[in-house]
Amino acid sequence: MPRFAANLTMMFTELPFLDRFSAAAEQGFHWVEYLFPYEFAPGDLARALERNGLTQALFNLPPGDWEAGERGLACLPGREKEFDAALERAVLYAKALRCPRVHLMAGNRSPDADAARLERTYLNNVRRAAQRLADEGMELCLEPINQYSMPDYFLRTQEQAAAYIETLGLPNLRLQFDFFHCQMEQGNVSGRLRRFFPLIGHCQLAGAPDRHEPDQGELNYPYLLALLDELGYQGVVGCEYNPAGKTVDGLGWLRAWGVVPGRC
Repeated sequence: MPRFAANLTMMFTELPFLDRFSAAAEQGFHWVEYLFPYEFAPGDLARALERNGLTQALFNLPPGDWEAGERGLACLPGREKEFDAALERAVLYAKALRCPRVHLMAGNRSPDADAARLERTYLNNVRRAAQRLADEGMELCLEPINQYSMPDYFLRTQEQAAAYIETLGLPNLRLQFDFFHCQMEQGNVSGRLRRFFPLIGHCQLAGAPDRHEPDQGELNYPYLLALLDELGYQGVVGCEYNPAGKTVDGLGWLRAWGVVPGRC
């Protein structure tokens, strides 16, 4: 049976962020993820995890100026020093939270950018980040994001991400396979899951096309999650969706997978 992580950026938003840890535990989650931890001290987050018997599955490196529309620094020429500082900040948090992997956001491409230069910058930054995380025994994940969610995002397809991972050949560099993004950008989700499974380090789900609960929309998650089991996936599946209503009211899909309320 798949193991699920509550994404606390999107779920339980009825509550202040630090209260979402206990809410997730009460609903039967043993793992959590979120986009960014940096508004909170590492110690406060570590205590929230420990208090509630939770394990941190994933978070993202600092993305640059999120409010201004930046979605990562990795492909941006001239921002290497800022990228390195962001990497060290992420390492500090990952060590404090005992988090085994982080996701590196690629960044947006401007219409007049030199594509070859963006790619060189991206590969150099990814290589450096993966090697730094290897020193700490951690994985680095690359996630393609669809054009409807982030129109200018550099990394779009599973094939593009897989090619970069294979080119760099670093054992701790992994694919973050998001069923929702794959469906919205490309389709043939099960085929791509089978094809790229050896590269996958983390999975995420959401209903498509509205990004609500996974029992809504066009994706057949009973089939896809059973396929994960068939393929031998040992990781965690992040629930990166926006609840259609109150989070708890939409957890019927989770009960179907045997996850029941009750603190960890």
